[in-house]
Amino acid sequence: MKNPLNKRYIRELKAELGKYLVIFLLMTGTIGFVSGFLVADGSMIAAYDESFEKYNIEHGNFRTSGKLANDQKKAVEDLDVTLYDNFYMEEELANESVLRIFKERTKVNKVCLMEGDLPEHTGEIAVDRMYADNNDIHTGDILEGEGREYKVTGLVALPDYSCLFSDNSDSMFDAVKFGVAVAAEDFFEEFDEDKLVYSYSWLYDKAPEDDIEEKKKSDEFMEELVKTVPLEDYVPRYLNQAIQFTGEDMGSDRSMMILLLYIIMVILAFVFAVTISNTINKESRVIGTLRASGYTRRELLLHYMLMPFLVTLAGALIGNVLGYTWFKDVTAGMYYGSYSLTTYVTLWNGEAFLLTTVVPVLLMIIINYVVLSRRLKLSPLKFIRGDLTKRKQRRAVPLPVGMRFFDRFRLRIIFQNMGNYMVLLFGILFANLLLMFGLLIPSALDHYRDYIENHMLSEYQYILKTVPYEDELETENGDAEKFSAYTLRTLDSEKYKSEDITLYGIEEGSRYIDLDIDPDKKGVYLSSAYASKYRIGPGDKIRLKEKYENKTYSFQVAGIFPYESTLSVYMPIQELNETFDRERDYFNGYFSDSKITDIKEEYIKTVIDKEDLTKLSRQLDVSMGGMMRMVNLFAVIMFMILIYLLSKVIIEKNAQSISLAKILGYTDCEISRLYIAANSIVVIALLILSLPVTREIMEYLFREIMLSKMSGWITFYVDPVIYIQMLLMGIGTYGAVSLLEYRRVRRIRMDAVLKNVE
Repeated sequence: MKNPLNKRYIRELKAELGKYLVIFLLMTGTIGFVSGFLVADGSMIAAYDESFEKYNIEHGNFRTSGKLANDQKKAVEDLDVTLYDNFYMEEELANESVLRIFKERTKVNKVCLMEGDLPEHTGEIAVDRMYADNNDIHTGDILEGEGREYKVTGLVALPDYSCLFSDNSDSMFDAVKFGVAVAAEDFFEEFDEDKLVYSYSWLYDKAPEDDIEEKKKSDEFMEELVKTVPLEDYVPRYLNQAIQFTGEDMGSDRSMMILLLYIIMVILAFVFAVTISNTINKESRVIGTLRASGYTRRELLLHYMLMPFLVTLAGALIGNVLGYTWFKDVTAGMYYGSYSLTTYVTLWNGEAFLLTTVVPVLLMIIINYVVLSRRLKLSPLKFIRGDLTKRKQRRAVPLPVGMRFFDRFRLRIIFQNMGNYMVLLFGILFANLLLMFGLLIPSALDHYRDYIENHMLSEYQYILKTVPYEDELETENGDAEKFSAYTLRTLDSEKYKSEDITLYGIEEGSRYIDLDIDPDKKGVYLSSAYASKYRIGPGDKIRLKEKYENKTYSFQVAGIFPYESTLSVYMPIQELNETFDRERDYFNGYFSDSKITDIKEEYIKTVIDKEDLTKLSRQLDVSMGGMMRMVNLFAVIMFMILIYLLSKVIIEKNAQSISLAKILGYTDCEISRLYIAANSIVVIALLILSLPVTREIMEYLFREIMLSKMSGWITFYVDPVIYIQMLLMGIGTYGAVSLLEYRRVRRIRMDAVLKNVE
């Protein structure tokens, strides 16, 4: 004979359709997004890894001030490498961006054509696909350069620029103001040689087997290279951010997404357990009768666990289908919006199926089994009596005699539902963490950008090239002030990324950098950004190393200079020149609040202005803006669903009391003042209490991300308005749910109290 309990499933599904539907939708959406992310991430990482061989990506590149002679090239290639010309010219376009144009590559760093055609004639170029997207450039458009026009024939991806870093020492790539392009060989030969940058790519004759061997070969190659070639820059592949940043970032997001999925699954599993426990309370007499009739605990446990299992399984399966279709494209679009990736092919990801289907189902089964098995251990007699407590009934918490009846009643409701509110607390913490992340990043970037614009050392910083005659570097500009600059690098660390640190030698009485330097006291000043990132203070020592040598330097910290824009060190100009064996009156830069026009362009190495300093915030806005809106929406939906489910449980748990109150003459509005107001008090209190906890967690996560994944530093900043926004969004979300609660109170009939009369 068929088990008569099976007939209850359809009826239960109809009665609890709202609960099961919202949980199913949240599970499907979460699992679908994470599954799509893992599928796209895995497929793109596979395509990225294959691109090294497919497109013959360089093992490194170096830059020289002039073209190498044939005997120099031969001497370099005798070091067991093959050398390739990879010259380029940088063109400033009318849209105020810079385009780095290479000759079309056919042997190394080959071009991946994404759309259109490769250039064939004079005046034609193919530009990077992401740069084109960010600047609304399409195939067939004409770009205005300095006295020259360029016709865009196609959109491409260059494998050595999967991340658009214009300089390897930059703290962030910039795909808005910087792009790369390729031109046909005939057209490239027409470019002015004075504007060419002589960059050379190399491939080892025998490729290194791993990163350790690659680093060793790179160090050995550089030691020999400097004996033959005067280097302006040297970037081995394993340190090239334009190549490596993409792969490191794609792989690092995976664990965070899996953790996000499991946190949500655990919360939903507990929500299921709480709602089913409430069902067991309502059906205690039926359960007692069934147990007395011969049904085992195991049969009843399987009965109550079946619906959560089926809902989770359905959500996981449908979520995976959506993951391999729609969500996969959404995630791929997010990656293509941040990185200049080559084309990829979707690959089956068995691990993604395991992590997003099998594990969530097991989590749901285990958590519900643990909670429900404890509930069903009571004797049949206790179920029939409706006595579901394992301990003796504890005395009610004494309340002041003078307290109003409504206030006393609300407190009793709160005390009776502490377990439900604990689940709600964790849900609110998680939702608020997501919400703060979504609101904080744009706010912190805006604050960082505003700070830079209002606290620049000078409007322009000119870094000059070394030339035979120093008088060529002199200027008549009254705003200009000389400084000496040198770049060192932080020591390698397992926790921190090694990054460039600029040391400034400042003239005494500088009007741009006001330092209270005691000439008789040795020591340097750190920018507050440097001090904050590495938690260094006055009296500490810092150690830095040469970029291309093993030589290290140690400096005593005398003080902190309030400057959040860059990681930098300041000292008297004579001290810096002496440290690095320069002439006492040597300089290689100018601070100026106006443009310097009387120094030839070929003598100017770099100009640092507002656009350069704000590229970090600008690019993060472009890369993360869409994702932040998605995170905010998900946080609100998550919060709404939790409030809805747990409020529903509390009202259903008190259905008899509400029914009795209606019999006694209380109106729906008065009853809502008791139950909905009690929930409102708790929700608002939890929202307020969660804010400082959320802030502390977010500050820790923000710092870890900045340390491990990014060069430079953005100060953690929470605009006070964010707290108000979070509270208003939480209260507004609960306000929408409370309307559903009121509707549920109205639907409880007066005869509900008679159904369980003993």
